[in-house]
Amino acid sequence: MRSYRSAVALLATLTPLFASPLASDEGPSESDFLSRTRRLTFEGRRAGEGYFSPDGRQMVFQSEREAGNPFYQIYRLDLTTGDTERISPGHGKTTCPFIQPGTGAVEFASTHHDSRSLELQQQELDFRASGEERRYAWDYDPEMDIYVTEAGDARRLTDARGYDAEGSYSPDGQWIVFSSMRDAYNRELTAEEAAKLETDPSYFGEIYIMRADGSGQTRLTDVPGYDGGPFFFPDGSRIIWRRFDEEGLTANVFSMNPDGSDVRQLTDFGSMSWAPYVHPSGEYVFFASNKLGFGNFEIFIVDTAGTKEPVQVTYTDGFDGLPVPTPDGKQLAWTSTRHGRDGGQIYLGQWNHEAAMVALAAAPARNSE
Repeated sequence: MRSYRSAVALLATLTPLFASPLASDEGPSESDFLSRTRRLTFEGRRAGEGYFSPDGRQMVFQSEREAGNPFYQIYRLDLTTGDTERISPGHGKTTCPFIQPGTGAVEFASTHHDSRSLELQQQELDFRASGEERRYAWDYDPEMDIYVTEAGDARRLTDARGYDAEGSYSPDGQWIVFSSMRDAYNRELTAEEAAKLETDPSYFGEIYIMRADGSGQTRLTDVPGYDGGPFFFPDGSRIIWRRFDEEGLTANVFSMNPDGSDVRQLTDFGSMSWAPYVHPSGEYVFFASNKLGFGNFEIFIVDTAGTKEPVQVTYTDGFDGLPVPTPDGKQLAWTSTRHGRDGGQIYLGQWNHEAAMVALAAAPARNSE
């Protein structure tokens, strides 16, 4: 892992031009942290969740761009040549890709095994053609399972009834941590739980871990409310994820050991704070939150111990979320609607790690009361 200087030492190296905005009464701005921002994806209705290969030369992401399929499919982008290829089967719903360190294989979640896949695609196309509208919401399809593909061969790793998705590899490529809602289907529910399943299946989401071949599937969390979006720390020592309250109205960022012990809460925003990802330095966590307004998601950072108040990174109206740094920590990819349309696309900008360390050092202690 690359070593980083302390925030104290960095204060002395910052130029007066940069130091001035951070020291102003108005506080930091987006340009203090991000520069040379450019849009990476253009094709299709929307794209998002871009994750890098360990060498930073490739990105996998999800996008709605297939003729006849209104749902996400998984693509690999060669950041050197700009070439893009689809690596999922092309039908059904897919989400949450991640590249395996060491092999280049890609895990993702998919429903392509569902015999109703084509029927569901047509139903969605007909709805859109009708002119009717509905608010965008994620579909926790109980047929969603985790697959891994290498050289075009998609192999199924999970087959439990219930949504299995949001997977990512450990740094050594030996483990996958993921979210599952199988607990809503593998036992008899109470009347209250059955009603909850009808209105909010995500309530049953819990974090699981398994070996990269799908064996040893083990549950790590057991708290009411949606636990999901897990990733390993860069050194594999801990797992970061987000937990919703029982009503599904607010969420916060948590971390734990890979065996589920030593759970720590890093944020307490009283809003929806989600999509955490640890910077390669191990010093802080990126996440998105609508702290500033229900429909205005912005990117924040918080120290990995959760001792400080989070620092805002983006300042653009609309949606800015799903932040993921490059493996060298020098750039940041994220999903945004800053181009002025509803469907998000992936953006990439130069990341100022030094500014982040200074801002976090100056942030007040978190009030956890």
